[in-house]
Amino acid sequence: MRHRKSGKRLGRNTSHRTAMMRNMVTSFFDTEKITTTDARAKELRKMAEKLITIASRGDLHSRRLVLQVVRDKKTVDKLFETIAPRYAERPGGYTRIIKLGHRAGDNAALSIIELVEESFTAKPKKKKVPVKVAAKPAVAAPVVEAPAAEDAPVAEDAPAVETPEEK
Repeated sequence: MRHRKSGKRLGRNTSHRTAMMRNMVTSFFDTEKITTTDARAKELRKMAEKLITIASRGDLHSRRLVLQVVRDKKTVDKLFETIAPRYAERPGGYTRIIKLGHRAGDNAALSIIELVEESFTAKPKKKKVPVKVAAKPAVAAPVVEAPAAEDAPVAEDAPAVETPEEK
C-alpha cells in the first residue's frame, strides 16, 4: 500500500528517479524552459518551486540546501543571482505547464514547463466588512393607482375629423 507517500514513481527505482529529477531541474534552471512528459513536468514543478523558494532567502544555508539537489555550481549561481531575485515579491507559482499534445512514437502526453514572466503586482488584500441586514418593514407602503384612460382629460384643441357618414 502507498498510504501517505507523495510523488509519482515514473516507472523507475528510487536512485534512477532522483538522478533523473536532479538532471531535469538542472537543465530547467539552465534554459528556463524544457519539453517533457506531463507526469515528469508535474513532478519537476514541485521540486523547482521549492528550490526557488529556498533560493529566495539568499543565505549560505539555503545555497547548501540547493547544492544537495543541483550539483552544478554555475546553475546554482544563476538560480541565486538571476532567477530567485526575479521572484522575490511573488508568493509562489513560479512555473507554467503548457500541454503540447501526444508524442508520435509512443503517444505520451507532452508538455512544456517554463518559468513565468517576472511581472507580478501583489494585490492588497481586501478586508471583509460585515454586511448589516436591514429589518424588513412591517407594513408595505400603499400603492397609488394611476387614473384610468377614460378619466384622463382630452385635449380639445385638435380639430375634429368629420366622417362621411356625419355629412
